Amino acid sequence: MGSLYSDHPTWLHGVPAGVKLAFLALLGTGVFVTHALSVLLASTACCVLMFASLGRATLRAKPLLVGLAWASVLIGLFHLYMQQPMVGAVSVLRLLCTALMGVALTLTTRYTDLLGVLEWLLAPLRLVGVQPERLSMHVALMLRFTEHFFVVWRRLDDAHRLRTGKAGGFKILAPLTLHMLIAARRVADTLHVRYRR
Repeated sequence: MGSLYSDHPTWLHGVPAGVKLAFLALLGTGVFVTHALSVLLASTACCVLMFASLGRATLRAKPLLVGLAWASVLIGLFHLYMQQPMVGAVSVLRLLCTALMGVALTLTTRYTDLLGVLEWLLAPLRLVGVQPERLSMHVALMLRFTEHFFVVWRRLDDAHRLRTGKAGGFKILAPLTLHMLIAARRVADTLHVRYRR
């Protein structure tokens, strides 16, 4: 499966996964609690500077950034059309803050480190008979398949553009579904063999 993790070392690679997750959780909560435009502008500026400081590692996320830019423009235009410019500005700034930090986390954190943090958080559930390793595996698979979905979609769309000069659209839905089902089957077989031993 494809991954957005960048092997290009940055200062954020050295920050523990738990610290990054805690910061992302606090930031995500904070930007949705406040409606102050000045606070959101300052937060967005800090997030943009932090993301830009990652340098070449951000190149892997270029398609995501393009999508984020388009989403921000569309949200802003929609709220302008609805005559709610302040609501649009707040929504766009919240989106930029959380999305940039989420992408930065993905670029600089290995899945194994994220799983370690998740298993540590779920450890108290052992007292009621729940296996945190199984839960963290479920979350990991969901994240990987979500990312893999977009990676495969982009590859199929690029291939379609090379052949026809047009975007794939709904025409790539069938091959995309087949690719995802095959990937899911392979992972299921691997997990079956692993846990049967």
